Amino acid sequence: MSHTHGIRQAQKQKTRQALLDAALVLLEEQGLSSLGLREVTRAGGVAPTAFYRHFRNMADLGLALVEEALGALHGTISGTLADTAGTGERIDATVDVIAGHVRAHPAHVRFIARERHGGVRQVRAGIAAQLRRFSAEVAAALAVQPGSAGWSEDDLRMLADVYVDHMVMTACALLDAAEEGPDAEERVARVARRQLRLIDLGRRHWLD
Repeated sequence: MSHTHGIRQAQKQKTRQALLDAALVLLEEQGLSSLGLREVTRAGGVAPTAFYRHFRNMADLGLALVEEALGALHGTISGTLADTAGTGERIDATVDVIAGHVRAHPAHVRFIARERHGGVRQVRAGIAAQLRRFSAEVAAALAVQPGSAGWSEDDLRMLADVYVDHMVMTACALLDAAEEGPDAEERVARVARRQLRLIDLGRRHWLD
């Protein structure tokens, strides 16, 4: 790769990221379906014609934000939920991972929370596909645990879906609680831990 080509690629990536960052800021106050291309390019300091060098349309940009928001979490969540540590430690670690992600990436969490049921079909589908991947990864990790002996694939996937739904619900609740302060966040975390203990109790008695 020539030096000039490397500089050009770096500038292209910088421009693409500027568009994503600008859109994410604007989406804190509105849904993707109401966001305009010119609004994003103006906020990102990019010419409107340059937008199409990076994204086909606003839905394509939204899908890139979905990947940015959820892609890095693969492996982390499934690994934490499927940890071989004791139940209490595993539950605490799961809630801590979710809380840490919300604190580090509130705008991404808000975007997923809003667009999961938002007005852009492709983005709804993209979020659903990412959550299905989470469920498949969690199910695979749970399958090798001794507590899963005798479970069918369908039941393991159902349990994984419950965990993933709980993850999303907890993240949204923590995001709302952040506006109220640490006490509210701790209340949400405490409830989330109790809910996970209830799920674990049901898991242990599912085959009874």
